[in-house]
Amino acid sequence: MGAAVTVRVDLAAEAGKLVTDLVTEPWGRVSPSVYETSRLVTLAPWLIGHAERVDYLLDVQRADGGWGGPGGYALVPTLGATEALLTEAGRWGSGGRLAEAIDRGLRLLFTWSAASYPFPIPDMPAIELIVASLVERLDRHLGGLCADLEAPLARWHGARLAPPARAGLSRLARYRESLAARPALPEKMLHALEVAGEAVAGLGVRPTSIGSVGASPAATAAWLAVQPAIEPSDTARRHLESVVRRHGGPVPCGMPVTVFERGWVLSSLVRAGIRPQIPEEVLWSLGAASGHAGTAAGPGLPADADTTAVALYSLSLLGMPYEPAGLWAYEVDTHFCTWQGEEGVSPTVNAHVLDAFGMYVSGSAEPRGRYRAAIGKVSDWLREQQSPEGAWSDRWHASPYYATACCALALAEFGGARSAGAVRRAADWVMATQRPDGSWGTWSGTVEETAYAVQTLAMTDPSPDARRGRAAERGREYIRARLDSPDDTPLWHDKDLYAPPAIIRAAALAALHAGGRNSPSNPL
Repeated sequence: MGAAVTVRVDLAAEAGKLVTDLVTEPWGRVSPSVYETSRLVTLAPWLIGHAERVDYLLDVQRADGGWGGPGGYALVPTLGATEALLTEAGRWGSGGRLAEAIDRGLRLLFTWSAASYPFPIPDMPAIELIVASLVERLDRHLGGLCADLEAPLARWHGARLAPPARAGLSRLARYRESLAARPALPEKMLHALEVAGEAVAGLGVRPTSIGSVGASPAATAAWLAVQPAIEPSDTARRHLESVVRRHGGPVPCGMPVTVFERGWVLSSLVRAGIRPQIPEEVLWSLGAASGHAGTAAGPGLPADADTTAVALYSLSLLGMPYEPAGLWAYEVDTHFCTWQGEEGVSPTVNAHVLDAFGMYVSGSAEPRGRYRAAIGKVSDWLREQQSPEGAWSDRWHASPYYATACCALALAEFGGARSAGAVRRAADWVMATQRPDGSWGTWSGTVEETAYAVQTLAMTDPSPDARRGRAAERGREYIRARLDSPDDTPLWHDKDLYAPPAIIRAAALAALHAGGRNSPSNPL
């Protein structure tokens, strides 16, 4: 066997191009979503790219009849795609490939239902309401539409799909009833507006200045579906057309995600020591985080602690510190929430708050007592969330390697001496879970997860460690070999799993530079 060939990467050039793309593609880059695409097939058949969306759903169906990720991550995409294809069959007939895909999807859904859904339902935005709304629509199809369809679909006529226990139709009905009593719909509820059904018409929702509703193609399509007329010049229609053109038909879960993408890209690069030239436009957009309520990931989404903290941390790294006072709006008794009224908790949000507060305190000669107290509180809470094995998990990402990197890096830098043991256990867990090919991954080895693992090993201990060094270098070799052809496995949580390619690439470049072995001015 010949010697391994080392792939060289010019980190300065790669980082510079990545940052330039933040300006040339200001809405951000997000992978297509089966669920979101399926909602446009159902709600907006008149929109450009309709045939391409139907073909996309047919093309990405899995061998077992489902769509989406493993286990519970397949539930929403499979419900959504099956319902959309049934809707399409009702419009044009159900012959050939379409009928086969619907039948296979229904077989899998009823198998899951009969087994009381043999997987945990992942913690994703509005998942209970989304599942209930899709089950409701499927039952309508099966109760009437399929009676006139040819085999193999006719046999499904009259069947009823039972939703998971936590996603019952009664909860959806109560939610819709509650909408009528609200003087205005909270911004955080707009992202999944499509679950409101016909109630959308009476909610008084208006699109943003760029035409989006809730930064979601599905929510925007749901709003358009109840309008009495849709002119070609309608801003919401033009917004959807712009999103559609980005992927040739399919659409992502969230768009735009401007501040989210910029904050995560810059924080990854600069934290690792890569300092490309940052366009002023990018800095100005991150500066929105200095406001009293912070900033949102993009227009149409509510402000949140996560995006706010990462933006402020990035600006501090770049020598533009702002007091992170807007984060106090998200403080609760023991930790910080993503937004007010959050159901669940997020270690990564708190790790990012720790980063923002830690940078602010470390750069100030004043006591900053309230911030120091919060740093201690958040550090204590994060240590409590660590698993016995040494990892963290999170509600915004499917992989523990992301959560572990976020928490370990924040605790190593700002968590004090009491956090040293937790950081060491995190590194031990990472080393114990490396795959034979040098990668790391939840379901299979990926460039993204390998990057987080390398960062955990290389950026949390200033003292040399031979075992860590060898493990990290094997991970870097895995990344180098695949940097220009990453799999971009969707791992991030929205209404569907998604991949943000710019953020993934920034994490990979940071891992290649991590540990001080490489200079951004020198090729790796």
